[in-house]
Formats: sequence, structure tokens, C-alpha cells
Amino acid sequence: MRAWPPSWRWIMLILLAWGSLLVYMGGHLIRDPEMGEHSSRELSKIMAKLERLKQQNDDLRQMAEALRVSEQQGEPVVPSSPQRVKGLEERLAQAQMELSFYKEKYQQENAKQASEVGPAVSAAAAAARIPAGPGTDHELLRRKIENGIKEFWFFVRSELKKMQHDAGDHSKEKITMMLQDMGHQQRSIMTDLLKLSEADGAAEWRAREAKDLSDLVQQRFHFLQNPKDCRTARKLVCNINKGCGYGCQLHHVVYCFMIAYGTQRTMILESRGWRYSPKGFEKFFQPVSETCRDRSGKSTGHWSGEANDRDVQVVELPIVDSLHPRPPYLPLAVPEDLWERVSRLHGDPSVWWVSQFIKFLVRPQPQLEQEIQQNAEKMGFEHPIVGVHVRRTDKVGTEAAFHAIEEYMSHVEEHYELLARSAPVEVKRVYLATDDPGLLAEAKAKYPSYVFISDNAISRSAGLQNRYSEQSLIGVIMDVHFLAHSDFLVCTFSSQVCRVAYEIMQTLHTDASASFRSLDDIYYFGGQNAHNQAAVYRHEPRSPDEIALEPGDTVGVAGNHWDGYSKGVNRRTGRMGLYPSYKVQERVEVVKYPSYPEADRIRLQKQH
Repeated sequence: MRAWPPSWRWIMLILLAWGSLLVYMGGHLIRDPEMGEHSSRELSKIMAKLERLKQQNDDLRQMAEALRVSEQQGEPVVPSSPQRVKGLEERLAQAQMELSFYKEKYQQENAKQASEVGPAVSAAAAAARIPAGPGTDHELLRRKIENGIKEFWFFVRSELKKMQHDAGDHSKEKITMMLQDMGHQQRSIMTDLLKLSEADGAAEWRAREAKDLSDLVQQRFHFLQNPKDCRTARKLVCNINKGCGYGCQLHHVVYCFMIAYGTQRTMILESRGWRYSPKGFEKFFQPVSETCRDRSGKSTGHWSGEANDRDVQVVELPIVDSLHPRPPYLPLAVPEDLWERVSRLHGDPSVWWVSQFIKFLVRPQPQLEQEIQQNAEKMGFEHPIVGVHVRRTDKVGTEAAFHAIEEYMSHVEEHYELLARSAPVEVKRVYLATDDPGLLAEAKAKYPSYVFISDNAISRSAGLQNRYSEQSLIGVIMDVHFLAHSDFLVCTFSSQVCRVAYEIMQTLHTDASASFRSLDDIYYFGGQNAHNQAAVYRHEPRSPDEIALEPGDTVGVAGNHWDGYSKGVNRRTGRMGLYPSYKVQERVEVVKYPSYPEADRIRLQKQH
């Protein structure tokens, strides 16, 4: 075999060098599967440059092939070959310079990404070979479809039952069969959507992202609540003794904590002499601060607005009903720096944000934790299980209507039928929490195929005569715990206990926003700012009870009737009335909170 001429050897060396550079560059570009929006734009430019370099590489290959064929055929190498080689060398040098420039830009983008919390998760996920997960648009659309199917089923079921009520015997039987068949189809579609949400590694990504987001927020809370010097720290004082029950008081503390986070003040929780226990909140839950529990300071004043209070070291906060002026941090607002990640992960970002405050506040003391575990073992609390909360006594006739056990159990049965689409259900368990001691026996008699788990001692302690005692408090804590740890929740959102359980449920799952049925209200937070929706479809009223909608209209929602219709006020026209629930979408207030770079830095150091 004849030796290749010098020109040919030069070209091969150039190809090898350039190919190595392309491989190196390509490897770095595919290493991180998910980048921030800015990083994505920069890497798109780099990828375009890479394509141009590849094209130049192909040109070189073609030229090298032509020279190789000429050499094999005994044709002389053209006199201009040295010039060609020189030209190729110059192009290679230029490419190396360009590649060095873009490589440096890539490293800068990567370093910037590593300094941010969100993209750091992507790098960790890549290292662990966890998929980057579905995109935000994908997740929003998937949840919209899921909600649309639910609202469609609510509407169809409601309308068919109305027809059934007025129909003859033959038609009633036919409508019953239609309801059964359509129910099976609806559950089949919901099962497919659940599988879709977990496909292609999405479940693993979602679990990783949920944990990382929660860890981020909890680290910020810990940083805020444990200042370096308590004597000089800016503080916000919150007294737990609002004139209401446990759920309401806990939400009062959450509201205080939200204002503290938004104004970067350490919350001082005053709970001595608590109406439930003289020893205070800390007897049952871990202190909200390890280092700063003293309210003293150089200056003290009552809340008069974030701007007015800047020079006041210690600010006392009133109940939310008396708060004026109202800061932007009240529910249902979500922090701007978390919005993109939370909206991608969770079906109700506002609830997720509230749940993070609850998670920090209700960390049980070891003795309470042990008592919870003992009760779980004694009652046989196992999965699958549906939590049912039936609030009566002081609520019925004042804040809520009476609901028979059958109304709750119809949703329990529907959930178990949905569950059976994926796997057989051998035991259908229900955790029954109620302040009516006689309800357990009634439920067992009417539904013998179910296993009811309940504690009548808790029901009796929830009676009005025993409401504010340590025994009653432990009882409601137990009920909230087991309701939250259920797989699905059936209750009335008019009850604060039910809403607290629903909030805690969000901290136990990647997204439990749809794991409930409320017999009355939609979710709300007492003292919240306006809950608005945006119309996405036009609606022409068909009856005097309905209101008109145009795309883009803002609707202040009052409630969902769970029959395909919601009630609210069109803020453009001022009209109050019904409208199809599927024709609107949630409009979440995204608020710019102060940043916590030091807390985020400490967290990243712990991770590494």
C-alpha cells in the first residue's frame, strides 16, 4: 500500500482534531437535559453554531474523499493542494477559536445555572439519571383536560339525575344504566390520565422536584426564624389566641407567618395561656424558632403597613379581619421566584404555598409523634383509605348545611371504583372523623362492606362542652393527621379542620390538589384576597340565573356547585350568577417577595 501524500495526511489530522472538538462540544451540550429559559436560548445559539461547524466538517470530509480517490486512481495531486491545506488549517484555527468562545459561554451559563436553586435540581436529576420531566405547557394542559373531564362528568351526572327524577319507570331504569356506563367510561379516562402523568419517568421527576421545592422553602423559613442576633432582629409578634377553634387559630398563625416572610421579620409566636393548653403551642409542636423567642426590641408598634413600619423593630400583628393596610402577601398569592416551578408541579399553587407554612408549624413534639403512631397501630390505619370528615354540632344551621352520611359515601364509593380500575381493592377502609358520636354506628349499619376506622373518644371530646381542652386538642390533631394521611378526602370545605387536613395532604404527595370532594365550598383561606378566574370561552346566558362571559373577563368566583356550573361575579359587567365551570381558568396572583440568597446558599452548600 502506497503511503499517503503529505497533503492527505494533513487533511486527516485536521479531520481528527475537528472531530474530537465536535464530540467534546456535543457531549457538553447534551449533558444537562434541562436548563432555565435564558440558558436554553443561549444553548440554542450554541447548537446553531455546532450545526455550522458540522457542515464545515462535512465539507472537509468531501474534499478529503476527493483527494483519496484521486490518489487511488493514480492521478496527481493538484498543484493547489498546499493552498487548500493551508485554507483548511485556517478554517480549523477559526473553528477552534469559535469553539473556545462558545465553550466559555456554555461554562458561564452552566455556572449561573448552578448558582440558582431551580436549575440545580436539573443537574442533580441528570446525575441521578432522572428524566427532566414534562414541560410546563404540557403539565398545565394535562391538568386542564383532567379538570375538564371532571366538570363534564359533574354536569352530565347532574342533568341525568334531574331527568331521572321526572321520568317514568322504564326511562328511570335506562338513565340508571346510562349513569353507570358513563361513570365507567369517565373513570377509565381518568385512569389513563393518571398513567399519562406518570409515564416516561415523570413520576420520578415529580417526586424529586416536590422534595427539592419543599426543602428550599423550609430552609428559608428556618433561616428567617433563626436570626444570627435575636436582640437586633426585626420581629413580628403573633398571638395565637384568636377567638375561634384549632383550625382557625392555626390559619391565623399561618397568616402571621406569611406576613413575616414577606417583610423578612422573625415571627414571635405568643401562645402561653393558650385556650387549649396553658403551656402553649410548644407543648405539642416544635418551637417556631430555636434561637429567637423573645419579643423585646428597641422599638415596638402595631402594624401600620410595610413601608411605615420599616424603622420599627418589633411589630404586633392584628387578626386578618382588622389588618389595614393589607400587604400583597396574603393568600391566594404565590411568590414570583417560585411560580414557574410550582405551577409546573402542582395543580393549585396557592394551596401548595399555604401548605409549606403549615408543614413548618405542625412538626410534632416526640411525645405527640409517638402517640400518633400508637393510635395508627391500634386503629389499624392502612392504605388504601379514604378520609371522611363530618362536621355537625355548632356548624350545622350556622356556617354549613346538614349532610347525610350517604352524601359522603357516594364519593367514597366513586373513589374506590376509580381505584379498582388500576388494581383490585380487597378492603375498602374509611377513616371517619366527626363530632357526632352516633355517626359511626350509623355508618357501619348502612355500609357493612366498608371497614370504618374511628375513635368515638375523639368525637365526644369534640363536643361543645369539651371543645377547649387538651384532650379535645389532641383529638382534633389526631383527626387532622389521619385525614391528611388518607389517599382521598371527602368533607366540607366550610370546616377549617377539613381545609387544614387538605393543606397538610399537599406536603405528603407530589400533587394532591385534586384528591378531594367537598360537599359545599371550594377551597379558601379565611381573610384571603379576591379569588379571581379568567374567562377563556364566550358564554351566552340561557336563563336569568346565568351571566354572560367574554374571553378575558375577570370573574370573582363565589363557589362551585359541582354540577358543571360555578357562581361568581363578572367584574366587567358587575353581574352575579352562574356560568359553566369549564369556561374559566384560575387566575393566580404572583407577588414579588424579598429574596433569601443567604438561605439558598446555605442549602446548596448542604447539598454538595
